[in-house]
Amino acid sequence: MTTGLGRTIGAGLIGLACMAGVAMAQEESTSRVDAMTDWSVFEEQNPRECWAVTTYKESVNTKDGRVVAVTRGDILLMVFYRPGDNVSGQVAFTGGYPFANGSTVNVDIGGTEFELYTEGEWAWPPTAQDDAKLVTAMKRGANAVLTAVSSRGTTTKDTFSLLGFTAAIEDAERRCSS
Repeated sequence: MTTGLGRTIGAGLIGLACMAGVAMAQEESTSRVDAMTDWSVFEEQNPRECWAVTTYKESVNTKDGRVVAVTRGDILLMVFYRPGDNVSGQVAFTGGYPFANGSTVNVDIGGTEFELYTEGEWAWPPTAQDDAKLVTAMKRGANAVLTAVSSRGTTTKDTFSLLGFTAAIEDAERRCSS
């Protein structure tokens, strides 16, 4: 499968879909290998993949300018490595709901903004080069604020801590480089 921008996502998207339960897996999975402050590292052998993941620290949901209560699934920000598919440092976000068709997710890290493209409940940068730029900003930042719109028109603003991010992705990359 490819996005409108031509980025191949087939195996990666399938892998992301398999990781949709990561928040619950953080407590139950035997694949969790480390925790770096606000980030956890997971490793699987078949297929070989490693990822660093965190969940939000703060979430605000608004509709028509008013704060609203909504039910959402897992809200996760992750970076993963899949050597068999030549994937190294791919950023992915799931907001716990289907995104509005054709929408993007805005990522703000210390005033530097990035755009993620959406499909279903997942969002990611359009190219591997954009992944690298976002990862660099995440290493330097304290928080990442992701703003998105659900298929029901709710605007969500999720704040993720980047405390422990660099150590977590370095660990995930090291585990999947051998």
